[in-house]
Amino acid sequence: MDRKVPRYDNKLSQLENQLKELHGKGKQEIRIRIEQVKEELRKSYEQEVKDDMPRALITYLLDDTTVWWFREELPRKEDARTEVYMPIAQTLIIDEPGKFCDGLDFRPDFSRLPSSDWFAFQVDFELLTPWYSKDDRLFHLLDNPVRKDRVFGVPFMAASSWKGMLRWACRMQAGLREHLERHNGKLDGWRDPDWILHLFGNVKGEGEEFSQGGLVFYPTWFNKIGFEVINPHSRERRAGTQPIYYEVVPPGAKGRLSLLYAPWPGMKPKAKAEEVLPKLLAAIEALLTTYGISAKRTAGWGTAEITKWRAFHKIGGYVEKDDCAALWREVQNWLSRRGTS
Repeated sequence: MDRKVPRYDNKLSQLENQLKELHGKGKQEIRIRIEQVKEELRKSYEQEVKDDMPRALITYLLDDTTVWWFREELPRKEDARTEVYMPIAQTLIIDEPGKFCDGLDFRPDFSRLPSSDWFAFQVDFELLTPWYSKDDRLFHLLDNPVRKDRVFGVPFMAASSWKGMLRWACRMQAGLREHLERHNGKLDGWRDPDWILHLFGNVKGEGEEFSQGGLVFYPTWFNKIGFEVINPHSRERRAGTQPIYYEVVPPGAKGRLSLLYAPWPGMKPKAKAEEVLPKLLAAIEALLTTYGISAKRTAGWGTAEITKWRAFHKIGGYVEKDDCAALWREVQNWLSRRGTS
């Protein structure tokens, strides 16, 4: 870093000085050479990371460009973002998100469920708009880095985020929107119906006895990242001021929601699977295709197209369908067979 950036700056400074003195064809040749110098710097970093997601997004590439960005004595700070980190980061693609190497696969395996009362679901989706959730890394050359696994560098949506957003989608299905309209946007007087408490439980400290819900959530691992730029305009000059970069999971990226419905004997409130599961599936579909699963979803971020529905059961085995209605018909058959096996 101490040598690489000054050398890069020196080369560009010389070329820029030549550019001021030339005209016509000679000027174009210098511009081409400037781009070549930038490309040479990028390739030197690419050789170091070699499609290695952790080395690019949480260690070598990110650390080097972040130091470049924060150290006052280093020149051309904006190039750390736009000429090195961003072009390299957005070329990285993971073939099997959640599987990091042979023998290290964090994707849930639902092939052997222990109880016929348990059901597992997986929903494959492709993003139509960017997905964003802010990372908690303290030092980053971007103001808004996307959330990544601290060890593997892969962008992911936490299980707790799925739980919160899907609970909200179920509440909307149960009449939350109308309640907010009647109470000036406040939750005063709202109580989750029993089917939502059965699925999600309640929150500690709400005044009721704490109860865990019947749903278990898993992280979603995404296969690539991209970037969005927001350029706020000055009201006086009606022109952009300072671009704000968001590191995102871009449209076209693929993800998978995985969850397990695992009720236990005596759990309260009690509910019938044939009553709560169709509501749950409808909420999943609405969340992904209408509401969105991203921070900034009020701006339309985080909507997706569902490409595949899967269900797993001890008796029924495994089924894969293209739409929610067809999947539910199969699950209904499993429900009717539970008492005969």
